[in-house]
Amino acid sequence: MSILFSKKSIRNRFLLQLFIASTALIVIFSFLLYSYIKQSIYEERKEEVVLLAKHIINNEALDGTVIQDTDILLGVSVEMISMKIKVTKPIFRDIVLDDRYFIVLIYPYELSEDNYIKITKDITNTKNLLSKILNHILVINWIALFMILLYAVILSRMLIKPIAALATRLSNMNENFITPIKIDTLPVEFYPLGDGINKLIYRIQTFVKYQKELFIGTAHELKTPLAVMKLKNQVTAIKRREPEEYLDALKISNSSIDEMNKIISDILNIGRQESAQFEKPTKIDVIEYLKRKGKDFNLLALSENKTLELDFEAKSFNATIQLSLLNQIMQNFLQNAIKFTEENKKIIFSAKKSKRDGMLLIEVIDEGVGIDENIDIFAPFTRTGDKSGVGLGLFLAKSAADAMGAKIYIKNRKNAQGTVASLELGAELCCDISDDR
Repeated sequence: MSILFSKKSIRNRFLLQLFIASTALIVIFSFLLYSYIKQSIYEERKEEVVLLAKHIINNEALDGTVIQDTDILLGVSVEMISMKIKVTKPIFRDIVLDDRYFIVLIYPYELSEDNYIKITKDITNTKNLLSKILNHILVINWIALFMILLYAVILSRMLIKPIAALATRLSNMNENFITPIKIDTLPVEFYPLGDGINKLIYRIQTFVKYQKELFIGTAHELKTPLAVMKLKNQVTAIKRREPEEYLDALKISNSSIDEMNKIISDILNIGRQESAQFEKPTKIDVIEYLKRKGKDFNLLALSENKTLELDFEAKSFNATIQLSLLNQIMQNFLQNAIKFTEENKKIIFSAKKSKRDGMLLIEVIDEGVGIDENIDIFAPFTRTGDKSGVGLGLFLAKSAADAMGAKIYIKNRKNAQGTVASLELGAELCCDISDDR
């Protein structure tokens, strides 16, 4: 009940608006109906009085055959009057006398002698009839308003019911049992809402899946160097050895520690990236940013005897994005391209308008060894090629793209050796970040 009367309640606003609109409609309709009935009855009474005046002028008896309805003659008084003011058309007046209502007709008779016929008709019964009609209309209005309010309450409950069902369904979910909502069981108007919730559920499932894979992979990756350190130390400690052998054991231990430090550093980068997802977005020219990034990595490519070619077909592309996330993706693309491309080979860094309206397609094309398209290369700790690495770079890039609502693709080149890394970027964030506190 408290929700029903809450200022923020959709149901409350719906009830109020429907009640006000219905009340206004009923009042206007009732006013028009009563005015029409009243005007019709008054016009009928006036026509009766004019008919009487015409019969009198034509010297016809009031009880003659011309007037068949004798009720017309009830409450009528006729007299001849003289007026100095010339009146060529019938004049009607309404008068009230001793709580009784009359209409008075002044009808021209002998204008040359200033004679007029004055007919007075008692319309008190007609007034009482109109009052009864008005009272009945008001009673019907109150009943109609009550029925409308009852209908609005029932209708609002019907409209809120699917939302309540969705809320209950979502509140009962947990990370270990998340299933999509069956859209076909919802009203047609709720299809977009159900589809949006299912997309969110899919993203949550993907996030939970990657998180579990990350935890399992982290444990496995840290376990391997620890096992190597332990085994080497155990073998070294079996008997006395030369100082050089102890130094070799320490070097192996230090190497394993370096591997673990890199894994931990990449895991920390994941935490920093999740924080960057809440970074306040800024509006930038993406093409200008890509040009600066291309110049920076061109120096790195030249130092390794490789060529980085910039090919920006799009001259400008203004977008509201979180720059840290875009930087994470571009660094991964360019670093991988330079790492897996052999010396004296070329890397193409391009940007052009996507086939989808309002989107920018950014591509990094290398001449490396390519990828295995049968595996999920975006899963954590997935490695390709023969180069060293922890296998978290593409995982971080995919997470950053998802946070921005962008699309990321990695595929092999069709007619040449190498890989094409693509990012399809929109001009706006998929989910706006509010500054409200």
